[in-house]
Amino acid sequence: MLQIAQGIFGYLPEDVLKRVALKLGKSYSEVAGVVGFYSYFSTVPRGKHLVRVCLGTACYVRGGKLVLEGLKQELGIEVGGTTADGRFSLEVARCFGACGLAPTIMIDEDVHQRVKPLKLRAILEQYANGKGPAKASKKAAAKAAAKPAAKRPAAKKVTGRPGGAAARPGEAPGSGRQAARRRSARR
Repeated sequence: MLQIAQGIFGYLPEDVLKRVALKLGKSYSEVAGVVGFYSYFSTVPRGKHLVRVCLGTACYVRGGKLVLEGLKQELGIEVGGTTADGRFSLEVARCFGACGLAPTIMIDEDVHQRVKPLKLRAILEQYANGKGPAKASKKAAAKAAAKPAAKRPAAKKVTGRPGGAAARPGEAPGSGRQAARRRSARR
């Protein structure tokens, strides 16, 4: 219910939290506690694009803090803030699961890997102009889908015993103890 309300309003104002508490038969403090615990929820209006900087161990060690400082300078806001034009909000996260490609940032649903502070302006301009990478990749995927698929050679059916050994005399290909085990393992 909270996710739906945040989807409608873009954040969770106090009066919405009170209505949710009333509908669920919970106290306001319980609902507000859930909202405060999960970073997904916000009680202040967010910008059109949510920028999250990973400060998990790998990202931090590989320059995540410098990326965060660069974003704060580029956007002119602090963590938890929203730009005056309402385009961007800045938050910190702990891990996006791309530790080998650190440091990472996430803008909306797009993860940007191996981010350098000098590249931040170019990344942000893609979103400010309404042409985030997700839209570009959707266009590329649609273009690729329109092309006819190249024909692949048909796979050869291999008969015989595992390891290329021939069937025993009088034994049908694909029979035998190991083949039976494979067939039962597939079930």
